[in-house]
Amino acid sequence: MMRRVALQLYSVREDCAKDLEGTLKAVAQMGYMGVEFAGYYERSAAELRKMLDDFGLQVAGTHIPLETLLGDELKRTIEFNHELGNKYLIVPAVGEEWRRTKEDWRRLAELFNELSERVKPEGMFVGYHNHMVEFQPVDGELPWDIFFSAANEDVVMQLDTGNAMRGGASPDDLLEVLRRYPGRAKSIHVKEFSSTNPNAIVGEGDIDWRKVFELCDTFGGTEWFIVEQESYAYTPIECVRRCLENLKAMGLV
Repeated sequence: MMRRVALQLYSVREDCAKDLEGTLKAVAQMGYMGVEFAGYYERSAAELRKMLDDFGLQVAGTHIPLETLLGDELKRTIEFNHELGNKYLIVPAVGEEWRRTKEDWRRLAELFNELSERVKPEGMFVGYHNHMVEFQPVDGELPWDIFFSAANEDVVMQLDTGNAMRGGASPDDLLEVLRRYPGRAKSIHVKEFSSTNPNAIVGEGDIDWRKVFELCDTFGGTEWFIVEQESYAYTPIECVRRCLENLKAMGLV
């Protein structure tokens, strides 16, 4: 099975800010098949699309603020992403007003349901990405479950493995999440967690990557495995190179 592996460009954001074209070229040469954006470095969609095409990279998604999906901004966001060639509009975090109580999380899910219906005719999906708070109980229930139990099946569940474990999830909890919401993990963030090494890269920590990838294949409906590294034992560009090399060494890609 050919698994598609992308890089979340936030991992190498300083490199992108200095030399976006050179960084994208380096990422492609490492063997990444795509990238997920977290900002556009003052480039137009057409400029970004040309760079990606030049280096044979695909778009695995984009991280954007919730505000860019609301009101008049939604039309602009759709137009930009059509030109970019992206169908995954992922919100990586929301303000505290959406996450204080169970009811807040349910309201957020209802909003995502409405947004998913609005972008569906465009061939696009909205999704939500976790940090730590989603795996810390609110009145005895995990926000992740409150949200995805209320969200419709078109809302993408972008599980960030490392963030979830930092929030209190266990390696088995990660597997259970993938089983509980079949077909929802159209993309997943491949981020390591180690209880002893805060700078661990993929393959050096506590996560059973073989089981995660197998469940993504069998339950998750996963189209993109997106590497993200936010702590650095080496330069950021070297860290993401090593992450991909470790995945290859494990026979996962």
